[in-house]
Amino acid sequence: MKRIKKLMKYIAITIVTVLVIALFFPTWTPNIKGDNSISTLEQVEINGSGHEIMIRGNDKDNPVIIVVHGGPGAPEIPYATKYADLLEANFTIVNYDQRASGKSYHFFEDYSTLSTDLLVDDLLALTEYISERLEKEKVILMGHSSGTYIGIQAAYKSPEKYEAYIGIGQMGETKESEIESLKYSISQAQKAGNTDDVLDLQGLTEQIKNGDTVTPRNYVMKYGGAVRLIDNPDGDNIGVLLSSEYNLLDVIRYNYGMGYSQEKLLSDLLENPIPTIVTKLEIPLYFVMGKYDYMTSSNVAKKYFDMIEAEHKEFISFEKSAHYPQFEEKEKFNEWMLDTFINKNK
Repeated sequence: MKRIKKLMKYIAITIVTVLVIALFFPTWTPNIKGDNSISTLEQVEINGSGHEIMIRGNDKDNPVIIVVHGGPGAPEIPYATKYADLLEANFTIVNYDQRASGKSYHFFEDYSTLSTDLLVDDLLALTEYISERLEKEKVILMGHSSGTYIGIQAAYKSPEKYEAYIGIGQMGETKESEIESLKYSISQAQKAGNTDDVLDLQGLTEQIKNGDTVTPRNYVMKYGGAVRLIDNPDGDNIGVLLSSEYNLLDVIRYNYGMGYSQEKLLSDLLENPIPTIVTKLEIPLYFVMGKYDYMTSSNVAKKYFDMIEAEHKEFISFEKSAHYPQFEEKEKFNEWMLDTFINKNK
């Protein structure tokens, strides 16, 4: 009996020790070799709040891209390095966890004023910080998913800061996009013979048509409207924990922040669709959409593209992808980036 008690005590101490180590284990981003390379992961105060920023690239003199993640509240830092290796050869890429998201979620900070307007202000302040630090007059702004709602507003407010705006999984008229997501999910569930899913989704029809909620993302993911060629990266707690950039405490913050951000921000996206806010850009505009994207409908994004005015605009469709064309077809995306921003200047 004493041996069993000792063993149980040892096991308990071991578990606690492992949890403590996992909670506070140091985080980093893998080193990039080269005299003028950069690979940093750090906490910086931006617009009065601590923001986690990751900067990576083979040469700091290369054009700079600031990536605005979606969600709301779903940072891309934990998996960015997995997909950005090709881009890092010719661009310096800045990923950041938005206020109240991921490693930028601080348990004792007051986020009662969190809004999409505040996130736009944060992005503009971050742009100034990055431009000064990397000695760039302008940077490329790349929004993804709900990050396009933030990114395109920043480009609209301060076009002098940006070389171009790229919207990947670009948001359009929110309610129309959600209705299309719902119809797609129902049709796919019917084809699969999943009656329970069909009934559950049909029960949400009026709420979605009224703009009171969104199509549940678990169904959109289940039926191929999120990813086609890779595993879905958002919300993968194990994948996040296994990244060098996040520890267990960060995973906890990731989940708290995502829940809080979505509760605070989804109403903005539903009640104030982006086509009613931004109708013209004074810089080149590119919408990059996966053909099978039903998280942010490609068809609805095309309608927004057709109506928005811009100095120069292009709609680029990736025929094999859904919501993550920059990751699902990363070789093709890298070629497009090179042709659009590097090769044209040679």
